[in-house]
Formats: sequence, C-alpha cells, structure tokens
Amino acid sequence: MSDLWASYLVFLLETITIVAAILLIITKIATSKQANKTNNSNIEVTKVNDSLAEIKSQVYKKILDKTEYKKYSKDAKKVSKKNIQNNKIFVLEFKGDLRASAVVSLREEISAIIAVAAEHDQVVLKLESPGGCVHDYGLAASQLARLRKHNIKLTVCVDKMAASGGYLMAVVANKIVAAPFAVIGSIGVILQLPNLNKFLKDKKINFEQITAGNQKRNLTLFGENTNEDRKNAKEQIEEVHKLFTDFVIKYRPNINIDKVATGRAWHAIDAIELNLIDEITTSDDTILKLLKSHNVFNIKKTIKKTFLQNILTKTSSYFML
Repeated sequence: MSDLWASYLVFLLETITIVAAILLIITKIATSKQANKTNNSNIEVTKVNDSLAEIKSQVYKKILDKTEYKKYSKDAKKVSKKNIQNNKIFVLEFKGDLRASAVVSLREEISAIIAVAAEHDQVVLKLESPGGCVHDYGLAASQLARLRKHNIKLTVCVDKMAASGGYLMAVVANKIVAAPFAVIGSIGVILQLPNLNKFLKDKKINFEQITAGNQKRNLTLFGENTNEDRKNAKEQIEEVHKLFTDFVIKYRPNINIDKVATGRAWHAIDAIELNLIDEITTSDDTILKLLKSHNVFNIKKTIKKTFLQNILTKTSSYFML
C-alpha cells in the first residue's frame, strides 16, 4: 500500500509540473492577446467635486425642510459658478498583488496625466500593497518616477499598507501620508522556494539540469542545492537589498537607512518618527481638503484579467520585496 501511495505522489508531482508548464504557455498567449485588446480601451474620468456635491444635496434634502433646502440649493448653485482654481488634482488607485499587476493600468493612467497636466497640477495616489516581485515593483516605482521627472507633484496616501515593494513605490512621492495603523516599511528582500530533491532521490528519480555560466541557476526546486548555490543566492539578494536602500535614500535622504532597512515594518504612528512618512491622515481627509480649492478627478483604467492570468499572478515565485 505504501508503494502505491508513493507512486501516486510521483504521478501527482509529474502532473503538476506538466500542468504548470501548459498553464504558463497558455497564459503568455492570453496575456499577449489581452494586451492588444486593452490598447483600444478608454480611461474613465470622474469629477469628484460633482460627486461630492450630489451626495451633499441628497443628504440635505433629507435633513432640511423645504424652505431650508431651497435656500441651500440656491446658494450651492452660486458656489458652483465661482471660479475654483484651475489647478487640477488627479487621483489614482493602486492595489498591489504579488506581481504588481495593476502596473498595466498605472502606466497608461500616468501617460494620460502627463499628456494633459498643466503647471501646478498634482497627483494623489491611493496605494495599498504588501510588496511582491522585485522587477514588477521596480517598474511600478519607475512609473511614479515619471511624474517627478515631469515636475508633477505626487502625494501617496496609505490607508492600510505600503510594505516592501509597496514602500519602494511610496518613497518616490513628494509627500507620503498614512492612516495611524497603516503598515509602513519592511525594507528587505527574501527568496524562498521548496526543495523536492530528497523526495526524488528516495523514489529513485533523477533530475538533470544543464547550464552555461556557473551562476545561471542557484537555488533550485528539484536539484540538490549546495553551499555554493546558497552563497551565490545570498549575494544576489544582498545586491537587490542595496539597490532598494539606495533607491530609498535617493528620494528620502533624511532617513536613517541603517535603522530602518532591516526588513521590519512599523505602524504609521511610529513610522513618522523615523521619517518613513510625512503626515498622519487618511486618503479621504487628504482629498476632502483638496476639494476646497481644486478640481479633483478620479482617473481609472480597468484591465480585465483572464482566469489563467489570475492563476499565474498567484503562483509566480521570484525574489520578493
């Protein structure tokens, strides 16, 4: 019975490997087709001032009598005709996952803003992310850096979490604000994967791997990892961590990097003392304050992911920020 169970486990392992390879190929094809489709899709633009005015009108209609509401409506129309500053605030939202997949939308939203932004226009980004793959979050941070390059002021608002790769994005901002219990920091890098080599050896299954270049592959899922492999992987992780810390220092030079770059995360009420953020407040209050003197627009481009793309997003494994 034990031999039967062992055979089943081997069969299951082989099946998972084959299915994963097939899913990877199909997903790459699906991603390519999806990218072609999304090039022609529209970006949604909503004026937040109008939405707020409608909400206020609905509430006042319920709590005021007819005479008071009539007076309110009349005064509100006069206010709406006043010339609010021509300066605009563009509000974006980024909800991060392992592969920072929202960067597909973010890059086009930012391109649209750069194309229409006038002097003194600003961007507010509502950011929520626990971090993920290095290259994906590096690209996301680079997209935000495009705003700085075009002299467009950027404020990042964190209501829940901007950790690791999420914080890599946040530091690009001219100003970082966060809710009191938002999780901030985690300036560190991790590489993790299971190793099935002992199991394969026990079942007398050989694993062959041929590389050109003695550091083409370090730690492996199926092969036997050596101390040299671990040493090389550690060196690579340290290199990525150095890139991470240098990036943080570039945008927030007043940070004591040796103190905060340990991989630890802090709640915002403590993070502000470490200069990881600039102000304790929520994204809601930040935007409400700006509404008094600016025309505020939500900019959103929705990218629909296929079922297979969702699977790939959740199962990929690389160096992690």
